[in-house]
Amino acid sequence: MRYLILFTLLFAAGCETAYYGINEQFGRLKNDILVDRVEDAMDAQEDAKEEFKDAFEQFESVVSVPESELKSIYRKLSGSFEDAEAKAETVSERIEAVDDVSEDLFEEWADEIEQIGNASLRSKSKTQLAESKRKYAALIKAMRRAESRMQPVLSSFRDHVLYLKHNLNAQAISSLKSELGGIESDVGRLISDMERSIAEAQSFIKDIEAA
Repeated sequence: MRYLILFTLLFAAGCETAYYGINEQFGRLKNDILVDRVEDAMDAQEDAKEEFKDAFEQFESVVSVPESELKSIYRKLSGSFEDAEAKAETVSERIEAVDDVSEDLFEEWADEIEQIGNASLRSKSKTQLAESKRKYAALIKAMRRAESRMQPVLSSFRDHVLYLKHNLNAQAISSLKSELGGIESDVGRLISDMERSIAEAQSFIKDIEAA
């Protein structure tokens, strides 16, 4: 089992190295790949933000429809929840992709600094590396914070979608109506965190491209 794990890790590392090598042949360095992945994560968060808004609007619509229309509304609500869940998964995957390439970028940067013979240039590069790490830390913190908000909201959505599925009646609507304020508050915090994360990503990309 140990050998299998070791082989898997070595194979993954080899694939990653080959991926970077191919990109560098076409003039795309790790910082270019990092910018691309940050942009992808930012786009995914923007999509997820809109999907969570839509899902909440579906929840709001449920409390004001006649009982005879509940099945139709439930189907829409269930579809909105599934879309939001898929978008949340994409956000998490893209944040992981950002984290992977950033670790490799900063490691390569630190190694290359030691190859700079000029003391002044080496010092400046170290300062730039430290500043880039600081900015990246703020970015990934904002992304992770928004990511952490998604699962509790999805869990709440899931509970109410399933309850509504099992109880397509006025009692279910009454229960949902009483919970609506809490759901709205959770969604509001999630949207705010996503917007902050998107702003951090835009700022980070701007700084990287200006460097």
